[in-house]
Amino acid sequence: MSPTFNSEDVLVIFVLGGPGAGKGTQCARLVDEYNFCHLSAGDLLRAEQNREGSEAGQLIKSFIKEGKIVPSYVTLKLLENAMQESITQNNNKRFLIDGFPRQMDQAEAFDRDICQSRFILFLDCPESTMEQRLLKRAETSGRADDNVDSIRKRFNTFVTTSMPVVDYYKQQNKVVQVDCTAPVDDVYALVKAAVNKQIA
Repeated sequence: MSPTFNSEDVLVIFVLGGPGAGKGTQCARLVDEYNFCHLSAGDLLRAEQNREGSEAGQLIKSFIKEGKIVPSYVTLKLLENAMQESITQNNNKRFLIDGFPRQMDQAEAFDRDICQSRFILFLDCPESTMEQRLLKRAETSGRADDNVDSIRKRFNTFVTTSMPVVDYYKQQNKVVQVDCTAPVDDVYALVKAAVNKQIA
């Protein structure tokens, strides 16, 4: 079975980095400048868990609360539907997919069943910096997982399940790594240069 979307026609960039690395911030800027459709796996899952009549809602809720990764088939289906919607409604075929793939089976399944990604933008940031940022965000975010306990669980999950994904794509020369400790504008300059080089 061939993937749902042809990678010659549809551009997919995965944006990975630990919780608080600045994925949302950098993606928002790329959307403004390049008109990407920005899909956040986490946002799609949070929206689905609150959607009335959702079959997967309760399941998603319990996984997120534990800081665990929601089963791949749920996330993959939500991403595929969102991509289809963007292409059908807006004819937008350029996607930034943020916070995904979180583990190896997701990476393999997405590339095989949905679309081959062009490259992975890896936002690299030390845990101490990310923790400070998340605790700052917690003052206004209202997110149940923005507390020290959940944050540390999420760091642990990221290191054990998501870093192997980054390493897997590194072996394919598909990773562009950007240091995210610098000020936001400096990080964006690096991100933009990477994107220009890849989509030229």
